Amino acid sequence: GNKVEDFGVGFFTKYGDGGVDISPIADLFKSEVFAIGKELGIAHEILDAAPTDGLWDDGRTDEEQMGASYDELEWAMKELGDPSGSEMSERELEVIRLYRDLHESNTHKMSPIPVFKLNPAFRG
Repeated sequence: GNKVEDFGVGFFTKYGDGGVDISPIADLFKSEVFAIGKELGIAHEILDAAPTDGLWDDGRTDEEQMGASYDELEWAMKELGDPSGSEMSERELEVIRLYRDLHESNTHKMSPIPVFKLNPAFRG
């Protein structure tokens, strides 16, 4: 996944597409991943396809599920990290709210697995 999916809104399946040993593009925004794809000559059919997790039989897109596009969520992640101070439109305020809600509800996916440490005295 990319930076917004993996560390912003947690839009991935825990122990599914999020269960990896290395994530070489996780620090890149989706716009940067697409820029690399264009530079590499990836087919337009792939680059222009609506992102979908493929978990639903009805073909719903990531944007339909999250309520915002990746461009909007990328903007929100950047805005929250380094606020511009400019007045926001109603849509921008809505995207900020969506981003925060998704981030909060999916924080468990972005945190390391808790490990119970057994007291050495209880080990045989």
